[in-house]
Amino acid sequence: MKAKTTFFCSDCGWETPKWAGRCSSCGAWNTLVEAPAEQKAKGGAASRTSFRGGAPEPLSEIDSSDELRFTTGLGEFDRVLGGGAVRGSLVLVGGAPGIGKSTLLLQLCGLVSGEEKILYVTGEESRRQLKMRADRLGVEGGNVFILAETALEECLSAAESIKPDILIIDSIQTLYNSELTAGPGSVTQVKDCTTALMRLSKAETMTTFIVGHVNKDGAIAGPKVLEHMVDCVLYFEGEGSASYRILRAAKNRFGSTNEIGVFEMLESGLAEVANPSEMLLSGRPESCPGTCVTCVIEGTRPILAEVQALVAKSGFGQPRRNANGVDYNRAALLIAVLEKRGGLTMSACDAYINVIGGLTLDEPAADLATVLALASSFCDVPIGDDLAAVGEIGLTGEIRSVSGLNQRLAEIGRLGFRRCVIPAHVRADVRAPESLELIRVKNVRQAIKAVLG
Repeated sequence: MKAKTTFFCSDCGWETPKWAGRCSSCGAWNTLVEAPAEQKAKGGAASRTSFRGGAPEPLSEIDSSDELRFTTGLGEFDRVLGGGAVRGSLVLVGGAPGIGKSTLLLQLCGLVSGEEKILYVTGEESRRQLKMRADRLGVEGGNVFILAETALEECLSAAESIKPDILIIDSIQTLYNSELTAGPGSVTQVKDCTTALMRLSKAETMTTFIVGHVNKDGAIAGPKVLEHMVDCVLYFEGEGSASYRILRAAKNRFGSTNEIGVFEMLESGLAEVANPSEMLLSGRPESCPGTCVTCVIEGTRPILAEVQALVAKSGFGQPRRNANGVDYNRAALLIAVLEKRGGLTMSACDAYINVIGGLTLDEPAADLATVLALASSFCDVPIGDDLAAVGEIGLTGEIRSVSGLNQRLAEIGRLGFRRCVIPAHVRADVRAPESLELIRVKNVRQAIKAVLG
């Protein structure tokens, strides 16, 4: 008799008995993956643990005086988590292979092992390999227990016997439940294993960190529903050839989202970068056309970023456009505004935009700096090393105010800049450092004239 199969959407986890080109739940195309239909036996791994919350209790009578957070020993990691790790939370740490996920969590073990009991489950390395990496990072970990195992049942049994304060699973794609016939890393296995870990974490008030690899599209490998199940989703980003890494919170039930932490990968492990603005501006060329500095706010932190642009005469009928660190459609929009409202013939030129340091500028406050960098490269006139620009640009060429302007100006002045281009009309009172000269402009043409003459 042929085994029954079902189909799962790899984006949202929707299940259907028949294949379809489009998911009826989230609307994504070609995301349905075939997997064996499994009937869980009673007493299975996912049902071995429960929340054990007791009888229903009025919200006003629940005691919240106990300390729910604890520090990880890494200030940048604590910042992204919202002030520290929350006990009983389930945290997913994603990133490309080799980006530093395991290194970060192993360093965490060395920093908190004096106060917390830790169980590190590795499915990708042997115990000796993990020990060699721990010696290289200088992690002693007298209170750290290592389990080289991929079977979910063995991991749950070890966690129930040791009763650790912190559980680390490296990685979720290698974990499997023997009661299911699907292979490790499949949609069925990832969902079942994560459900079991979530129940264990909530029942034992155990902080659980799950390592997840990303696919070629940059999303966590496995069903998208995995991100909805966990309490916090962290992404480790960075160029493979660069030493800097950015830890970004895409979801956090216990803190602000889009918060970032900056690290530098050294031979001895990950080192915190306390001042990312100075790091991102280090090595900036002097008196060079096509570069402008802006200030973006990542979570609660203002960060200076350098936007570079290269405009050259096109040798083809269709000019080329390339944007790295800036949304391509947004870049095309700004180039069109620059030609129509700024008076520069950009339609006959190739245009390339790059943000230094691997940052992705997804807020409109970087529009003005991008346009000024393009205009500077087009005219081949330097903007000036002491100038920054903050402002949003509309389709009519007007420059609009942005949120947190005073916070941005304070960071710009602290880094030694003397001039800053801002919108002429702002929504609040502007409080800028005395050493910072403000250049107020109303539209793109006026901004180009004020900066480039």
